[in-house]
Amino acid sequence: MTNSRHVPVLLERVVALLAPALREPGAVLVDCTLGLGGHSEAVLEACPEARVIGIDRDPRAIALATERLARFGERFTAVQATYDEIGTVVTDAGLDAVQGVLFDLGVSSMQLDERERGFAYAEDAPLDMRMGDAGPTAADVLNTYSAAELTRVLKEYGEEKFARKIAHAVVRERAVEPFSRSGRLVELLYAEIPAPARRTGGHPAKRTFQALRMEVNDELGVLRRALPAALEVVAVGGRVVVESYHSLEDRMVKRAFAQVTTLDVPHDLPFVPEGAEPRMRSVTRGAELADAVEIEHNPRAASVRLRAVERVLPDVRSQA
Repeated sequence: MTNSRHVPVLLERVVALLAPALREPGAVLVDCTLGLGGHSEAVLEACPEARVIGIDRDPRAIALATERLARFGERFTAVQATYDEIGTVVTDAGLDAVQGVLFDLGVSSMQLDERERGFAYAEDAPLDMRMGDAGPTAADVLNTYSAAELTRVLKEYGEEKFARKIAHAVVRERAVEPFSRSGRLVELLYAEIPAPARRTGGHPAKRTFQALRMEVNDELGVLRRALPAALEVVAVGGRVVVESYHSLEDRMVKRAFAQVTTLDVPHDLPFVPEGAEPRMRSVTRGAELADAVEIEHNPRAASVRLRAVERVLPDVRSQA
């Protein structure tokens, strides 16, 4: 079994941010990125009156988290879905609103640990990278995208300086033999990325593998749809907490939170019109970062950006 005791990034801080919204009997948290259930377990232990609905697109994650959290009985429910379906998940649970929503974005430790998934560049494995069990694989992307499309993916999602060079090498090599395993892709990356560049910035395959994973799972598209849906289902006093690990993700979260926490009236207006008040307030001051101790114990924390908002007024649409 995958290591179910992996400690999620900034776990104590995340629980502290969510706890004030989950004190009342019947309070519900939607853990949009269930994974192995680390966040859900911590919340269920810290907030004995709360229930958790865990969402994950990966059936194996659902099975492992359900086993791990079985001791909480009916306080935990797992749903196989993508997290942009949060509105449907909440409605199907017979709820009008929830008191908390959590997103821990990116790839889970379980997926990195399972060699056959192809997420990790350290071992040779099939180029899959799907977080669920449907849709195109990383091999499909490498073998069918044009050089221009591959360049866009590597540049936008991986911030890879040598995106165009890598993309043209992929197109050239797949004509000889289609890509199927990660080892061959890693070899290509070592050959195409100049030696001086390989000496800094971590493993030379890191950026390309991240870009392929984000493309295969439409991670930004799903997040773009999920954020407004999550903000909409939170009750007054409820909180939305997001951990991002990529600049594009964090930018999207920052923009979505700004839209619901900013007063949208001319700055020189002498009064605030009724109904124009922000529906939410920021709980964190900008994005919170991990400290050196956390990063030493959990290297993944080095890139985390943590943001949280709380609903202070009903949504205008809910009052109509």
